[in-house]
This record gives sequence, C-alpha cells and structure tokens, in this order.
Amino acid sequence: MSFSTAVSAPAFLGYGLGLRTAYYDEILHTNPPVDWFEVLTENYLVEGGKALYYLDAIAERYPLVMHGVSLSIGGPHPLDMAYLQQVRQLAERVRPAWISDHLCWSRGSAHQLHDLLPLPYTEESLHYVAARVRQVQDFLGRPLVLENVSSYVRSATDEFTEWQFLAALSELSGCELLLDINNVYVSSRNHDFDPWAFIAALPAARIRQLHLAGHSDYGSYVIDTHDSPVSDPVWQLYQRTVQHLGPVATLLERDDHFPPLSELLTELEQARELATAALMREPVCA
Repeated sequence: MSFSTAVSAPAFLGYGLGLRTAYYDEILHTNPPVDWFEVLTENYLVEGGKALYYLDAIAERYPLVMHGVSLSIGGPHPLDMAYLQQVRQLAERVRPAWISDHLCWSRGSAHQLHDLLPLPYTEESLHYVAARVRQVQDFLGRPLVLENVSSYVRSATDEFTEWQFLAALSELSGCELLLDINNVYVSSRNHDFDPWAFIAALPAARIRQLHLAGHSDYGSYVIDTHDSPVSDPVWQLYQRTVQHLGPVATLLERDDHFPPLSELLTELEQARELATAALMREPVCA
C-alpha cells in the first residue's frame, strides 16, 4: 500500500511526556496522570533486557508514540534498511499511535553524527527527500511524521523557506508533521523571522503532534537544549497555535537536567490548561 497522498484520521491523544529512564520506576509505582508517552526509538532497538522490560510494562498502561533520531531522511547515503527493519519490529511490539523522526540529515560517511542538521531547501532537495519519505512509509506501512529541527545556519542555495519546504514535502510525500514550537522559536530568533508566519503557513490537517521544550537564550542567539522549563514566549506561541489548529497531541520534552517527575507533571498541566483556554476562543486566522 502506498501512503503518498493519504492523510490519517485525527488521533488526538491529549498531553504526554517523553519517556526517560530516570522516571521508569516512579511511573510504574504511581501511574501519573499522563495521557501518553513518547519513546526514543533507538533506546529500544535491542533483543531484550531492562529497557524492553520497562517499555512493555509501561505500554500495558499507556499509549505510546515512537520518536527516532537516526533516520537521516535527508542524508546523502542510502536509507539504512537494517535500521528500518528494527523500527518496524519495535512498532509491531508496542503498536505506537504513530512513528516520527526529524527533517534533517545525521549521517556522514555512514557514521552517525549525533546531531540533527538542517537541509538545503531547494527543489532538488525537496524531490530527493520526498522519494525517501515514500520509501520509508511503504516499508513501515504507515505515514511518517517529520519534525522541524532548530537551526543556527542557513544554506546559501535555499530556494524555499523552511515552512514552505515542509508544506511542499507533506503534499508530495503524504507525510505528516510534528511541529516543535520551541524549535520554531529558536530558529526564528537565530534567523530573524516571524515564528507565527512559520506556523500559520503549514497545512493544519497534516500536523499530527506538537512538541514543547526549553532552550538557552544568549541574547544574540538561542540554543535548543531541552534541559529547562518552557519559556514564556514559547508558551504564548503554543497557545496561539492551539487556538489556530484546534486539539493536537502535545508532548513535553526534557532531555537533560531532569527534575522530579512532579515538576514535569505540573508543567504538563500548564500545557493542558493553556490549551483548554485557547480552545474556548475564536480560532486564529492564518
């Protein structure tokens, strides 16, 4: 089956957290009020052991979404089909609501660079990536959800803005979008554009999920660190986004400087309250 033009039915899951090892035991002992968890795909591409034990136990209680960092959908090398086979096997095990990765490249000379690097936004790049997305979707048997990354440099060859590229890629390939609000804000500060222009230009029907996270602000530039609470400007942008889009699954990310789980639950409740208030207002026109 081809997913080149399909759009999945809406699947609002509510408000979720990134599943991190620091919280495994507390999650199982306290059943926190989280609607779903997003798992880092690469952490569970193993044949057994502690990681899969906890994954299976948590999957019995909560819906899961898989989020990868190694696909390198825009990279120069052939897609890693052995990696994709592992992803497909994991999906068969946990039955995620969807599978996401990043619109980026992350491999050089067949080695993972452990960074999410932006693409040149050109016509050639667009068709190249779209073909690879269709290949992944046909292999996995489902639409792929792609996230916008934060960026610090631009290609001199760009023919599109990032948001124009994302919209065109979704149309050409049938992929869906993971809109990272924090990444939009970080990139807007680094490249001096209006973050709302980015969000409003995306095809609303293709946005499957939202991400919220913290960053480090150095005044003249901003670094996406995911190690602190969500900032006020990102909260404001999130609320306007929900008012524009309607209900969209929202994920709070923390990748370092892990606080007590109770602090993340309080921050997640803030997202729920802001979204609920936004949904009571008149929709924002794009």
